[in-house]
This record gives sequence, structure tokens and C-alpha cells, in this order.
Amino acid sequence: MNKFRARLRTWWHNRLPRRDTLTLTQRNVYILPTRAGWMLALTLLLLLVASINYQLNLGYLLTFLLAGSAVAGMHMCHANLRGLTLHLNPPEPVHAGQAAVLEIRLSSERKRTRHGIGMGVIGANLAHAPLAWTDVPAQASTTLQVSWPVPARGQHALPALHAFTLFPLGTFRVWTVWRPASTVLVYPEPESAPPPLPPGEPQAGSSGSARVQSTGEFDGVRAYRRGDPIKAVVWKKAAQAFAAGRDELVSRDALSTQRQQLWLDHAQCGAGDLEGRLSRLTAWVLMADRLGLDFGLRVPGREIAPDQGPTHRARCLETLALC
Repeated sequence: MNKFRARLRTWWHNRLPRRDTLTLTQRNVYILPTRAGWMLALTLLLLLVASINYQLNLGYLLTFLLAGSAVAGMHMCHANLRGLTLHLNPPEPVHAGQAAVLEIRLSSERKRTRHGIGMGVIGANLAHAPLAWTDVPAQASTTLQVSWPVPARGQHALPALHAFTLFPLGTFRVWTVWRPASTVLVYPEPESAPPPLPPGEPQAGSSGSARVQSTGEFDGVRAYRRGDPIKAVVWKKAAQAFAAGRDELVSRDALSTQRQQLWLDHAQCGAGDLEGRLSRLTAWVLMADRLGLDFGLRVPGREIAPDQGPTHRARCLETLALC
């Protein structure tokens, strides 16, 4: 039965067009009674039968009063979601094992506040992707975030989302299904305890005396000089000097560094299978970027020249994600 329901749901979702902005109208908003709503209907039926049998005017009054309240609640519940506009901001890349954060803006042009709007990922485990709730102010917008545990590295289409409300009585559930068009890029999971960075490779025409030590730092350092950039300071060595009671700073020797090129090579990283190598290279990319080093990346069929900075880091991680 569960497989049949899953296939039916997949078939239905595949018929829905993907879009990053969705305006909820009469055509894409659905409504059904909740379990409490069915219980209320059964209670009203019993009250009506008892009132007819015993000719109870107060019973009639109570029955029709409750029925009228339920009908009014049904209209309010449907109007609470109808007319709302949902817009998804493209998600930021994440590493495998993390949760992608889907930021959704809800806009309303109605003159009254919309209460109790919930959103979540269809089919996701609530323990890892809990529902998000918000109120949307009158003629304004608000933002909420929905988490989604990503499956593996690569480029993934986003799952179907649902927005729903039970406001005001909880006797009806109004919902919609939304398939965003954006995708999320998932980088490989970085190795938890990676080995030190590999030694730098001498550049052509250079003797290449500088080396990379087990801490991931070039040993071509010198005493700090006034005017050296902050990112050139080797803070780990500075911390060791401060701990020893010495007021000394050291900077990377630019001339020594220029004779070396740090290459992160898929074929020589030392890990076993493909995923293990990508995980180690990812950890090395993050480590080299954190240290402010120029580094290049070699993977099968592609080579990225040495560089540094956020753009270079993102380019390397994207290459590893799609390798």
C-alpha cells in the first residue's frame, strides 16, 4: 500500500511544473477535513439524530451553531493560504552530510494577517527536516527556512515542498505542493582528520628550496616587518612564540613561496577509493584556503591553475563535487 501511495505521489508531482515563484490560487490549493474535523462531523450527526428523535430545540440550536462555525472555519482556512506568493532564494552549496537550508519568502497582499502557515519537505523525516511555521503580516512578506538533508555530492534538484495551514479551528487542512526549479550543489564531505598538505612542487627554472611542513605551512618564513599584510603572518608560530613568552611574529617569505607551487593531485593524494580521494582533496582545499596559500587542483580530465581566494576555492570544490 505504501509503495502504491509513493508511486501515485511521484506521478502526481511529476505533472507539476518546476518554478521558483508560486502564487497560490483556487487551482493549486487543496482542502480536506482533518481527523478532528471528521470527529466533529460525526458528533454533529449524532446531535442532529438525537434532536430529531427527542424534538430538542436546544439540540437543533447547538447542532446548527457548531455546523455554521465549522463552515465558517473552512472558508477562513482556505482563504488563509489562497493568494499567498512563495519565492525560493537559490540555496548555497553545502557539503555532503550537512543539511541544505532553503530560504523561502512568503508575500501577502491581503489586509489581514495570515496565521499559522507551515512549510516542510514532502517525504522527509521530521527528525532531520522539521516543519517551519510563521505568520505573514498584512500586505507584507516574511521569510522562513526549511532544512533538507542532502543525499550525496553532486548537483541535485530540490525536493517537492508543501505549504499548509490548519488555522483557525484545526478541523480542515489546506495545503499546496510546490516543486522549486533551483538546484543545490553538494560538495564532497571533507575528511575529518586529513594528513598534512603535500609538499610544494618546484616551479620551472627554480631550485625550490622551500617545503611544506606537517602543519601545512611553508617553512620559508622570516621575521615580521612593518607593512607585511596580516594574511602573511603565520599565526600558529606566533601563538607558539607568545606561549613561550616571546613577542615575535613571523611572516611567510614571499620569494621562497614563489619558488613553490602547491598542487592537490587526485592521483597522488594517497587515499583509496574515489570518494576517499575526493574527501581528502576537499579537506586540503579548505586547509590551503584557510592558510591563504596559492594552490592548484588536478583531477582526471581537468586541471585548475594555482590561485587563491573565495572564487578559486568555490571553483575547486565545484570541480570535486561534479568529478
